[in-house]
Amino acid sequence: MKICLIGKNLTNLVLAKILSNKNLDVDILFESGKEKKFSQRTLAISKENFNFLLEINNKLKVVAWPVKNIKIYSDKSISQELLEFRNKKKENFFLIKYIDIFNSFEKLCKENKFIKLKKLNYKSKTKKNFLEKNYKLIIDSDKNSKFNYNKIEKNYNSVAYTGILNHEKKHTNDEAIQIFTKFGPLAFLPLSKTKTSIVFSIINEIKIKESQIFDLIKKYNLKYKIKKITELEKANLKFIMPRNYVNKNTLFFGDILHRVHPLAGQGFNMTIRDIKILCSLIDEKIELGLELDESLF
Repeated sequence: MKICLIGKNLTNLVLAKILSNKNLDVDILFESGKEKKFSQRTLAISKENFNFLLEINNKLKVVAWPVKNIKIYSDKSISQELLEFRNKKKENFFLIKYIDIFNSFEKLCKENKFIKLKKLNYKSKTKKNFLEKNYKLIIDSDKNSKFNYNKIEKNYNSVAYTGILNHEKKHTNDEAIQIFTKFGPLAFLPLSKTKTSIVFSIINEIKIKESQIFDLIKKYNLKYKIKKITELEKANLKFIMPRNYVNKNTLFFGDILHRVHPLAGQGFNMTIRDIKILCSLIDEKIELGLELDESLF
């Protein structure tokens, strides 16, 4: 049988690779020209989840950076941390650029005989009928999906700016810093000895120019001798959750379930948790010799 994954995104690329390891055929359907690859976006992945991903794709260890310490500051006490999370013996989490992990899994999927990437025109009503007739299992993790579903939506009234600091070499750049400023939370997330990711979530009520954001980043920078700051990418922040996770033989998954504020840094970690659970349920069905259909959901 074939399983249909809607959306060419990181969630589906990871899930497709795992399903292919079970000798299951997978079609990844996506709308041409709609896939986005954010060059400055980064992901913080817990050590347990990173090890899980390494079992599927061992090339990730080349592009990931370990972080052993997290320090929290506020605008009022910039010189003294409010909280500290340190683990001297092992990493707290790993930082990885979204584009690097996306490209790595995309390459694996393109080389895999069990996985097919196909373009889909969402605007055609016949496509939905086609999907329901040709696939017993559909997993939709495309946050821009045109298939209607009822959802709970909250606007955080904030914009997230992401970029990369290029700085002088630091021999132990393994400490993440988060500062709660009056403009919104600002995070410095190490990517290598010479590069650090920045995520600045700014409240919409505060009218500020992009040139001023660069000045604020420099102001709150505690330890880097900055050579250059890349162009900032921005995205409006919203919380979105479907009221129902399942519609007939379609499961809503990935970003559709876990669009949360980057402050928590847990969106993709929750997705990995869901992938583990889904795959364990699939394994149970296979071991019992049962058909993979909507009863799985």
